[in-house]
Amino acid sequence: MVVGHVAPEAAVGGAIALVQEGDSITIDAPARLLQLNITAEELERRRADWQSPQPRYTNGVLAKYAKLVSSSSLGAVTDLNLEL
Repeated sequence: MVVGHVAPEAAVGGAIALVQEGDSITIDAPARLLQLNITAEELERRRADWQSPQPRYTNGVLAKYAKLVSSSSLGAVTDLNLEL
């Protein structure tokens, strides 16, 4: 089993961002489940310590794209909220 795409959960502080070396993770493809197997208390402790990563690009078209783009599961587009 290979997990190739979990964005943007890690970048916005989801459970994937809180995984540490040695953690147990359950992958259940038929159930569409990707689960970090730690206690709720440990998850909250890690979440309290988590800091958002600095953007790789701070100006130009890539910075604009990173700021505005939706998840790739929604098409990785920048205009989901615009009325056409």
